[in-house]
Amino acid sequence: MVDTGVLAWFSVTIFVCFTTTQANTLARGWGDNLDWQTLEDGLKKAKEENKPLMVVIHKTWCGACRALKPLFAETKEIGEIGSNFIMVNLEDDEEPADDQYKPDGGYIPRILFIDPTGKVRKEFYNEKGNPSYKYYYPQTDDILETMKKVQKAVEEGSFHKKEEL
Repeated sequence: MVDTGVLAWFSVTIFVCFTTTQANTLARGWGDNLDWQTLEDGLKKAKEENKPLMVVIHKTWCGACRALKPLFAETKEIGEIGSNFIMVNLEDDEEPADDQYKPDGGYIPRILFIDPTGKVRKEFYNEKGNPSYKYYYPQTDDILETMKKVQKAVEEGSFHKKEEL
């Protein structure tokens, strides 16, 4: 006879291990402490939880991406404020083809902020960076600055406002 308590514990343990493994698999070195999602799951979760998405688009062969990755992963404050976002990590062929994900070009890495309706919010970009590559962040201080601006807009209620016609 099987003890149902042991069976329940085993089932929960397997689920937690699978979920943690999936999240860490999606981290790909960008921060195991963050709850990474696929774009599809992230869009659903953002809508359900009414949270902004932060989307990191990168390639495994990209030198700038490889340089930013460990800095991003090691920045404690990104992990802390990251819980206020639905975090999406898109690598290589996972990059969406839709032009909205390339607001000023298809360079990499790009970090985009998306509202719960799935719209890329173009006004949140690296203000200290190159104006030709607004969504490129070579350092984490600038990423944090933009994350804080998005968070402030969410708190003030302006991030979720619909555009006026």
